[in-house]
Amino acid sequence: MEWAWIPITIWAAACQTVRTGLQKHLKGRLSTNGASFTRFVYGMPLALLYLFIVAQISQAPVPAANAAFLGWMALGALAQILATNLLILALSLRNFVVGTAYSKTEAIQAALFGVVLLGESINIYGVIAILLGTVGVMLISLKNSENKLRAFMLGWTERSALIGIASGGLFAVSAIGFRAASLSLEAANIPLAAATTLAYATSLQTLLMLAYLALREPGQLGQVAAAWRPGILVGITSAAGSAGWFTAMALQVAAYVRMLGLVEIVFTFLVSYLAFRERPSRPEITGVLILLGGIALGLASR
Repeated sequence: MEWAWIPITIWAAACQTVRTGLQKHLKGRLSTNGASFTRFVYGMPLALLYLFIVAQISQAPVPAANAAFLGWMALGALAQILATNLLILALSLRNFVVGTAYSKTEAIQAALFGVVLLGESINIYGVIAILLGTVGVMLISLKNSENKLRAFMLGWTERSALIGIASGGLFAVSAIGFRAASLSLEAANIPLAAATTLAYATSLQTLLMLAYLALREPGQLGQVAAAWRPGILVGITSAAGSAGWFTAMALQVAAYVRMLGLVEIVFTFLVSYLAFRERPSRPEITGVLILLGGIALGLASR
């Protein structure tokens, strides 16, 4: 199981790439909260089914929730709702590429939160790897910038970038919360512990967003139901990706998982090049190479 987190994380990043694209499409039909809700309401049944399947395969009882588990799980669930909303908001802005790129500072923020909240340690090579990966992502985000040097140095001051940074911070908190929740179950079967955390978290998120929309945006509930076809696809990719993220973070320090998860940017880059024949710029190519170098160094440091 020592290296199992690597292919699991790559799988999760691929699913997230597809889910983000689908949610961007839904944002044109739903509000920010409505588009976010599709991830949870259509993903919850699949998360519960996943827990059932893992428990059957493991032939082990579902771990009993304890106070520590519920606290960490709730923290992760709330942070993920807010992070998802901010990411969808960033996608709706004119310069959504910058907002999305800056949300990937999540790896650095996860490292900091992991040290502060869980007392986890990251070696110097891991720190360098995370920094390289983040710099690579920033370079990739410069595609449509006229003054690339200014954009690289001061891009973080843009509204879309600040929203992206806030989204990344909340995603980092959710990663730490979910990792701590899974570990607090003290289960011998790590995939079962991760599946339990996923089922609890998705159920709580669905109930919270259902209550919020019923009170503040009741019209969105009907629109979410009407958008069931793309909503189901969002739910499938969300549940599949979350199962990967939760399992990987139960196996490995969240910062390393999120660092490897930056491969999502490479997937997006390849899709734009191979499917849409978009010619990459020099900063994009440099950014991808630096990002891949950071990921390679991060993997070697483990």
